[in-house]
Amino acid sequence: MRHRKHRTSLGLVSGHRRALLANLATALLEHGKIETTQAKARAVQPYVEKLITLGKKGDLHSRRQALSKLRYRPIVDHLFGDVAEAFKERPGGYTRIIKTRIRVGDAAPMALIELVENVKANGTELVDEAA
Repeated sequence: MRHRKHRTSLGLVSGHRRALLANLATALLEHGKIETTQAKARAVQPYVEKLITLGKKGDLHSRRQALSKLRYRPIVDHLFGDVAEAFKERPGGYTRIIKTRIRVGDAAPMALIELVENVKANGTELVDEAA
């Protein structure tokens, strides 16, 4: 039976999909918002929300789990510091997806995925004002 087996494969093999989600999550945590296709935004949203929940826990095991997913220590430090601090009172729903446009080259529907709170790192906002 195929019960509870639904997962967005994005037309990729599992290793490529894992790397894509890790790179999208790293970019989202670094910049605060990114523009990608709607399918990729919907796929990365639960991935990032689970990472932020790990950051809110803050223990060593959670840090190691996040580091195994993201594989980039400065972003994990930012996740467990500034991002976890910004979302400490929020019980969930850390990201939002906003549909933006249709891409000219291949007519793919695009979306903006962003963190709900403005997250600051070292006194500067990580949310890019140009995008």
